[in-house]
Amino acid sequence: MKPNADTRILLADDHALVRRGVRLILDSEPGLQVVAEAGDGAEALGLARRSQIDLAVLDVAMPRMTGLQAARELSRSRRPPRILMLSMYDNEQYFFESLRAGASGYVLKSVADQDLVEACHAAMRGESFLYPGAMSALVRNYLDRLRRGERVPANILTPREDEVLKLIAEGRSSKDIAEALTISLKTVERHRANILAKLGMRDRTELTRYAIRAGLIEP
Repeated sequence: MKPNADTRILLADDHALVRRGVRLILDSEPGLQVVAEAGDGAEALGLARRSQIDLAVLDVAMPRMTGLQAARELSRSRRPPRILMLSMYDNEQYFFESLRAGASGYVLKSVADQDLVEACHAAMRGESFLYPGAMSALVRNYLDRLRRGERVPANILTPREDEVLKLIAEGRSSKDIAEALTISLKTVERHRANILAKLGMRDRTELTRYAIRAGLIEP
């Protein structure tokens, strides 16, 4: 995609009214443009093959072919688009299936007006978007795997979250962090919330102690 070009979005949902509402949210955001709409997963796949798209926003449950099935097929394509799953279900199984299918994030329809635009921008930056309930599910899954003796990643935080954590622990303000990492203030706050949720911590003091233990800053 050319610099400053709009992110071309394929939107798939079997309810026309939902598609209309979601399209209004996306098209009203500078830099985002819905270029194709589908009513089920099979139609979405066909449009993805015929259209130039950068991001697919897929409803999890659709007739004929679900969004999850379509996401798996899109992920296997030669030049796969970024993928976001849209769902009315705050359901751990759907959430983990979405990640396994190749999605960058999982957005609840009930808060799409608040989260969807940010999720789209995060996906296009190559980052994940996880709503608070999904974060709790990830932490539970991580702890369950530890209890079962399974191998788990050495670091529960992403590289970007490590960067944000380091700057928080150094006493930098959210505004300073946004400028240092060239991201929005809202993105910094979301990273901060995700870090606290993942680590089960409440404030900067606890984060600073963790950062020292993790070797991100010196005591």
